[in-house]
Amino acid sequence: MTDRHHLLVHGATFAAVGDRGDISGVRGGGSPDGLFVRDARHLSRWQLTVDGAVPEVLSPVADGGAARCVLVPRGDRQEPPAYTVFREQAVGDSSFVELLRVTSNRPVPVTVRLAITADADFTDQFELRSDHRTYVKAGAVRSRHLLDDGIEFGYRRAEWHACTAITAEPAPDAVEETGTGARRLVWTLELAPLGTTELTLRVVARPHGDRRALRVPRSPAAVNDQLLALEDGFAQGVALPAGWPELAAACARGLADLATLQVPATGPDGEELRVPAAGAPWFLTLLGRDALLTSLFALPYRPQPAAATLLALAATQAGGSGASPLAQPGKIVHEVRHGELAHFGQVPYGRYYGSVDATPLFLVLLGAYVERTGDAATARRLEPHARAAVGWMLDHGGLTSHGYLVYRADGGGLANQNWKDSPGAICSADGTRPTGAVMAAGAQGYAYDALRRTAALARTVWADETYAALLEQAAADLRDRFQRDFWMREHSFPALALDGEGRRVDALASDAGHLLWSGLLDKEYGGAVGRRLLEPDFFSGWGVRTLASGQPAYHPLSHHRGSVWPHDNALIALGLARYGLHDEARTVARALVDAATATGHRLPGVLAGYGRGTHPEPVPCPHACVRESRSAAAPLALLTAVGGA
Repeated sequence: MTDRHHLLVHGATFAAVGDRGDISGVRGGGSPDGLFVRDARHLSRWQLTVDGAVPEVLSPVADGGAARCVLVPRGDRQEPPAYTVFREQAVGDSSFVELLRVTSNRPVPVTVRLAITADADFTDQFELRSDHRTYVKAGAVRSRHLLDDGIEFGYRRAEWHACTAITAEPAPDAVEETGTGARRLVWTLELAPLGTTELTLRVVARPHGDRRALRVPRSPAAVNDQLLALEDGFAQGVALPAGWPELAAACARGLADLATLQVPATGPDGEELRVPAAGAPWFLTLLGRDALLTSLFALPYRPQPAAATLLALAATQAGGSGASPLAQPGKIVHEVRHGELAHFGQVPYGRYYGSVDATPLFLVLLGAYVERTGDAATARRLEPHARAAVGWMLDHGGLTSHGYLVYRADGGGLANQNWKDSPGAICSADGTRPTGAVMAAGAQGYAYDALRRTAALARTVWADETYAALLEQAAADLRDRFQRDFWMREHSFPALALDGEGRRVDALASDAGHLLWSGLLDKEYGGAVGRRLLEPDFFSGWGVRTLASGQPAYHPLSHHRGSVWPHDNALIALGLARYGLHDEARTVARALVDAATATGHRLPGVLAGYGRGTHPEPVPCPHACVRESRSAAAPLALLTAVGGA
């Protein structure tokens, strides 16, 4: 596509439309276009024509809760447009609604032939990624059924069934075949002199297994009212810093985004929950690490996401009987998918446990949540889950046998299973990748914090002093080992990881800031690390780079070898504040707030690593989520780290 994509997000549903509100269905590029529900594309084509031609754009779609644009028929200066089309679209729960208002610009009657060409290919989102993979879908059948007021598209493959129903008010005059499988809904409109006619189209998506009685919004305005009420409710009671209006605006924008990024989940007893999705467009689902960090950032202001996330992850905790060898007892899930390819096992992400750090972060959040709220009942309810998570860290996770949390590349899934999970993210300064087992530095910090926080729960809530003492000793031993094995004296900085032979992976990386957040380093080492992260090779002016520039492995547009991640920097700011480096924490916070201010107060998932001195505007990183829950919550973490200073 040549025009931009604009995202409309509502829970587990999102639409990506172009500047004129169309969906082309073209594959490839950095973002999918279409209407998506639970990993499947329920509209793959949605194209407006007037009088047989694509209209011109007077006012393109702008980002917001609803998509609005203004279109006119093609013409020239000698013949002003006979009419104007005002287009408004919005996304609801498993639904999409559009209002078309056609207004005559002439003092005589005008006839307009308006058509919407629609199709639903039910493509799984994994098929739309730019990874050149193909998937066999034997026996799949698509269907089309006329309705009195529209068309229904269906898809069936064995027991898998999904459908998309399109209805219109008034009903179309005709539904035409196109020769491509798409259908064209056609109206002939008679406009009175300077008169206006309206059409409303409603799309209902029925993913596989969804038997809910859905209420389709009556109009885009009704959807927008719902979203505003949702956003207002989510932000209610949160005190924003009056002395730093730019940070207040970033927090407000983040809270609004978090409100729309809540997706359905279930708890251990089948209770219905809403948890933070990782981000749109690619990860509008539960990812353990992302939901945990988002909930931690929001915890001082909105504790509800933390409670829901803990229960949802407890419900999906591995019991050891899963088909995947990664589903070891006590492990917290990395990713949950609901699409066709996950259902049939063609991708491993239905319930995927390829994360070394979600399990300790689960324990960190549980401890922090109980400390913040005093909710001992939840701590008692989740005691078996917490003990199982500790058991995983000590046993399958590697703390007992290796002294550290360990992962190995998963041939069918992720090569790296820490937060930097792209294939080449864990590397030496020269770009060499480690072989065999990997012990990533950041995960050891999370494990240390998890052991200490769980020990506190054992002592104060579970009344198990013996268990508390065992965990405290394990944490102290881990701290001593780490500072001996990971510390690179020649750099006064910790290694990014150890390989299977215990050799240091010597890249200088931002993960060191996570060790400050976890409190793993002693004060002297922590102070050295914190100050080092603010030197020019690390600090771009928009934040701390994932990898310091000047190393052969550095690339400013690499996802994990030189870019700037807001959530990474939020953890760093919290860590700097923990070690008393308040000026440095404010420097990081101001850089992120400036980046947010330059991008409409919304922090993107990733920024390029280019320096602010030569690039006075933040540069986005390709293939990043446009809306990401960790980035949305990052301003709240900054507020915690530095207040309104």
